Amino acid sequence: MAAPREEPAFDVVCLGIMVADVVARPVTGMPRKGTLATVERMELHTGGCAVNTGIALARLGLRTAVIGRVGQDGFGDYILKVLGEYGIDTQGVARDVANNTSATMVMVDPDGERTFIHYIGANAAIRESDIDLDLVRRSRLLHVAGSNLMPGFDGEATARILAEARASGVATSLDTAWDSSGRWLQLIEPCLPHLNLLVPSFEEARQIAGRADPADVADFFLAYGIQVVALKMGSQGCYVKTRDQALSLPAYPVQAVDATGAGDAFAGGFLAGYLRGWTLERTARLANAVGALCVTSMGATSGLRSLEETIAFMQQFD
Repeated sequence: MAAPREEPAFDVVCLGIMVADVVARPVTGMPRKGTLATVERMELHTGGCAVNTGIALARLGLRTAVIGRVGQDGFGDYILKVLGEYGIDTQGVARDVANNTSATMVMVDPDGERTFIHYIGANAAIRESDIDLDLVRRSRLLHVAGSNLMPGFDGEATARILAEARASGVATSLDTAWDSSGRWLQLIEPCLPHLNLLVPSFEEARQIAGRADPADVADFFLAYGIQVVALKMGSQGCYVKTRDQALSLPAYPVQAVDATGAGDAFAGGFLAGYLRGWTLERTARLANAVGALCVTSMGATSGLRSLEETIAFMQQFD
């Protein structure tokens, strides 16, 4: 008989990309070569799926740890400092001496839509051997955040870590990023049989599944044994499906300032509801609310609120 698991130290371990975001708004176009353009605001924020989702979870009251890599530079110092301020455990974050911290220039247009220039940096150096499996086993859920942007870890290596987590009684979740290599299903398929939850954007999920309708896309993933598929539909809200239930919920109406991190915020909200044992609909509504609040402020996390504040926001629309 297997020994019972010890009480987990963390609710969620977020494993994935860590990024410093330099956000400028409003950007209406690139300046001509050799000229200068000004913007009303430019700010430094934490970014990257693991960081963004981790902060969302911490704001919602969950015990959170992050695993990833940052450089031995000012951006890396900044990210670790901010995570510490939220009470997020960073013992699983490695400092890379060969690569700088990943960074993104985020150009936000007047409507809140974003265009990016990205340096992959230390995220490219994440390897399976970097992952602290003891830390993973001490959590209730492992969330892989930013698949397709970790070329040294994506695919089979990620699948092995997810399988190890499941074998240890840890639930598993995954969120994708855009696959500029175009491999899509080839890259992500090894991971799919080892997931409890999948929380991708609809556009990315559609590329992987090769299907156009949200229900058909969700069914494609459910066939791998995934329990819950939550598709982020942007301004249309979300589409969530299990084998027994399907929900299409509209987005909460807010004034969008900056959509950076909204998908990661949604993922954090969904995981928070899932781990609290909420119904599928209540979980999806929480995820929509966390995503909506995210876009009301500059940066990927500055718009996030506590669970109590988020529920109060939701109650305005009941």
